[in-house]
Amino acid sequence: MSQNKTNLAQRTADTLRAQIRSGEDYAPGSKLPNENHLSLELGVSRTTLRESIRILVAEGLLQVQRGKGTFVTERKDRPADTLPSFDEKKVALKDLYEARLIIEPAAAALACQRATDEEIEEIVRLVKATQEQFTHDFNNEEIIQREIAFHDALIRASHNQFFDHFLPVVNQTIQKTFELEYKWDAVAEGAYNDNFMIIDFLRKRDAEAMRSVMTIHLHRALWTEQLI
Repeated sequence: MSQNKTNLAQRTADTLRAQIRSGEDYAPGSKLPNENHLSLELGVSRTTLRESIRILVAEGLLQVQRGKGTFVTERKDRPADTLPSFDEKKVALKDLYEARLIIEPAAAALACQRATDEEIEEIVRLVKATQEQFTHDFNNEEIIQREIAFHDALIRASHNQFFDHFLPVVNQTIQKTFELEYKWDAVAEGAYNDNFMIIDFLRKRDAEAMRSVMTIHLHRALWTEQLI
């Protein structure tokens, strides 16, 4: 899937996620409209819609029942709902980074061991796309979506279902970071350098080195953004 299609799928998933969590459009246990109707309603292709549904299934918000359709997961059955509602709870950016420091290095290490060759090349492609954006305009919506797509792909490549439910924490951290006023050239420089090591260790499938570089990457962000 191209970068533009990946971004559109993520944005479509964000729209559906908000509708589901509001409880107004789709109540827990309800069935989603058929694919043709929903794709028209959201203004996307069926291919993009399927990818968006896949994202929400991984998060535990949707369940696909073969022969019946796609259903909104009951609240009691949603692993992702054990996480706080970040906007409502006003979770601090530092707290989100601390949670990432616990989970993301471990997920990245597992990705080195478990990712398929195709998944690794897709992650490398996403990193390179982000690197290219660093040389143009760092603080814009496109690079936010590229950063989210990269980190999502890396965590999904761990092939651990629990880590999939952690994706909202990663996405929220990235979104909150870009909402604040920082010296973006310093942020970009640090991320740019770290990403080269991430690509190198991922291709070498060096799990422990990857664990270390991801920890350094997140610590660097904490320092650069003056959160510690």
